[in-house]
Amino acid sequence: MQLDLKTIEALAPDQASLSAASKLTKRSNWPRLETNEQLGLIWGECQGSGSNPYRVAFDTGDHGYKCTCPSRKFPCKHILGLMWIGATAPASFDRVEQTPDWVNDWLGRRRRPGQPATQAAANSEGKSIDEASRPEQSAPVEDAVAAERREAAQRKRAEDTRSAVAAALDELDQWIADQLRLGLAGFVDACSERCRRIAARLVDLKATALAGRVDELPARLMALRGEEKPDAAIRELGKLVMLAKAWRATPDDPELKRLVSTSETREQVLANPDAVQVESDWEVLGEKIETRRDGLVSHATWLLDLKSPAPRFAVLLDFFPASAGRRSGAFAPGDRFKAKLVFYPSRNPLRALVVERLGDSAPGAWPAFGSDAAGDPLAAYAAFQDGAPWLSDCPVILPAGAIALDEKEGAWWQAAGDPHGIALPVAGSVNQTLLGLELAATAALWNGARLELLASQSNMGRLDLS
Repeated sequence: MQLDLKTIEALAPDQASLSAASKLTKRSNWPRLETNEQLGLIWGECQGSGSNPYRVAFDTGDHGYKCTCPSRKFPCKHILGLMWIGATAPASFDRVEQTPDWVNDWLGRRRRPGQPATQAAANSEGKSIDEASRPEQSAPVEDAVAAERREAAQRKRAEDTRSAVAAALDELDQWIADQLRLGLAGFVDACSERCRRIAARLVDLKATALAGRVDELPARLMALRGEEKPDAAIRELGKLVMLAKAWRATPDDPELKRLVSTSETREQVLANPDAVQVESDWEVLGEKIETRRDGLVSHATWLLDLKSPAPRFAVLLDFFPASAGRRSGAFAPGDRFKAKLVFYPSRNPLRALVVERLGDSAPGAWPAFGSDAAGDPLAAYAAFQDGAPWLSDCPVILPAGAIALDEKEGAWWQAAGDPHGIALPVAGSVNQTLLGLELAATAALWNGARLELLASQSNMGRLDLS
């Protein structure tokens, strides 16, 4: 590794980037740091504000770089932080001979045989590594009166927020009653406009998370057949009513606050003693990327615990502005890795953060999860709803089965050898090559009306269905 701090200083776009990079030099920010010395490459994964870490790579030979963050500064603070660690603590990098696929993809796009290496323009003027390394001046010691005043202001803001959210839920209840009074047929036909209006009102009253859910309700209904929409509308409105009642009963419940108003920060989750931490081998089942009506993109990465005796799942959830364009995730479907995850406190813990990545895991088939006593493939969904009836998507592992089409070209998952002939409708269209294949096990999300397929095990190996 041929890196020095002067090179980093020269490549940095400005002093602010250098200062931000200096805060990323702690090893705890990087679940993964690796190097291939023969190729002159260093790469890593840096944990940002979202649940998915950013993938960062740097070529020490020609100073080429790659980062999946949405920054408009080049190189970004993550690149500079990776270089900084490479210059000052090279022993932090695990030496490997194989580069991961995402690094190979990047190399394949930027290099052609015989192409000379290019040096990035560098200029140290107006930037200083020494200034960036200097610890920030500590704030003056706050006196007792000022501390009490600040805590009182925080309590006042919390009370104001709670009052505003309570008012928002009152308006939501009244709005739902109005929709039922006017008739479900009219609601289904005009749900887009009606939901947008109440969602805007919920945002005004600080029920931001609930507003996003209401705003996405029309999209959930539009994905269904016409005859299914009234029943689905009743279920969705009923879940909103139950969520409002649960919040009023326990407004300080962290899960309910997360679903109604705002979510915790990464630091708050890590510091929460009730947050469950699990160290295991994980497989990336699939991704679910949706552009929301509020201009955000939600990126959900679903994981399966390969060491759990019963199916256990985790979802890494990230949000970013749609205007930032598509971002590469830290994981690809089929990836296997060892990691410690921390789960957001919940009745059905699913949302998680990667605390520490501990290396890759060997490929192979899924464990043979035992079926429940009743042999019901949706038993997990029933338990999921018992604990939190206001939730929607439940991950399940389905037993052996196959995908078939009905007379209207709708796709169905059909259980194999089931005397009851259970079949579940599949959301969207499916690849024609899947039809009739013997699927030994299938991972999917069930929302009470449709399956969203994630991955399957078959005699052809693992199938990515997301």
